[in-house]
Amino acid sequence: MIDRRKFAFAVIGAALLAVPLSSAAWAGAHTPFSNDAFQKAQAAGKPILIDVYASWCPVCKAQQPILSELTSQPKFKNLEVFRIDYDSQKDALRRFGVNRQSTLIVFKGTQEMGRSVGDTQAASIASLLDKAR
Repeated sequence: MIDRRKFAFAVIGAALLAVPLSSAAWAGAHTPFSNDAFQKAQAAGKPILIDVYASWCPVCKAQQPILSELTSQPKFKNLEVFRIDYDSQKDALRRFGVNRQSTLIVFKGTQEMGRSVGDTQAASIASLLDKAR
């Protein structure tokens, strides 16, 4: 029989192990933005999400688990996710007319379908992603 202390350590240990795995899963779900990759995805008519991210931004960090959950859903399996680094990719920011980190932009092929800034509500982010499908 397992005692309470061993059980508590097992539960805490499992929880601590799950945190890095969930963030690692999202880390591989996006591609760093490049003009070539973006244009290829557009030419193929793919649904596209541009995620403007800054590592120091608390709103960006709040968006990531939501995006991870949504993009793991079968209906978004074809969504191409490109991440623009807010601090280092200034040309890309100008290209898309982005003034703030935590900006999400969706495209269906070459057509911009919608954008949001600073949104951390799962329902409205899901609605935005739906516009790209």
